[in-house]
Amino acid sequence: MGAQIRTFLLLSVLTVLFIVLGRVIGGQTGMIIAFGFALVMNFISYWFSDKIVLAMYGAREVSEAEAPELYRIVRTLCQRANLPMPKIYIVPSQTPNAFATGRNPENAAVAVTEGILRLLSEEELMGVLAHELAHIKHRDILIQTVAATVVGAITMLADWGRWMLFWGAMGRDEEDNNPFGIIVGIVLLVIVPIAAVLINLAISRSREYYADEGGAKICGNPLYLSNALRKLAYGVEKFPMENVNSGTAHMFIVNPLKGDGIMSLLSTHPPIEERIKRLEEMARRTSW
Repeated sequence: MGAQIRTFLLLSVLTVLFIVLGRVIGGQTGMIIAFGFALVMNFISYWFSDKIVLAMYGAREVSEAEAPELYRIVRTLCQRANLPMPKIYIVPSQTPNAFATGRNPENAAVAVTEGILRLLSEEELMGVLAHELAHIKHRDILIQTVAATVVGAITMLADWGRWMLFWGAMGRDEEDNNPFGIIVGIVLLVIVPIAAVLINLAISRSREYYADEGGAKICGNPLYLSNALRKLAYGVEKFPMENVNSGTAHMFIVNPLKGDGIMSLLSTHPPIEERIKRLEEMARRTSW
């Protein structure tokens, strides 16, 4: 029930932001259209956002005959975590990364890139997959997937609004055609997408620590995941993922977007060094 409430609140806040942008771009008519579009988008986000994200990265579902070792690891971890077997996808990318998606444990999917299968040892891969299964067990995946879809739509709408503003085509109601209203509109076109991203960040960072801890318990050794994170950080730096949608970055186990300096503060993920430190401290506290 907690996950359902969080999802409802997230959708409500993001819907309001979406409608505000509609009001800025198209006045009263734009607000009504945005409201109708938001209702449709929320429905699609809940039922189909997992398929949208998987298609976005060209993920292909694989059978047990195609990936027997991968199935064996996931099945073993699912038994330990008391979870149903998710669908398994492979993403055609050399960037080592992974993510989970779906609206609940019964309709979940785990996706890994070709790069991660080449880079990690079996124990390290087990740590990564356990992390993703922890997201499924904690029911993070619905919130993360819905956020990816809606935040992406808000960003796209804001980009459209700024383009219309540049060309002087922003359709506003007659009563709003005053300098103050135009200034407010410009400010909102900047602030609303930032607010959506900040909401996304608030969801993502704390859940990564929680999934790290849960994944360590599922796989049986925190060092499996800490060692994997070291390799993944190096691998993402060496083989950056192309055409990454910023609205989906929070879904990956390691941020596929590079952020240095001030941009690191806006990262959807906690620092890799801090995650590794916590996992190593966890390993020292307990005999595994």
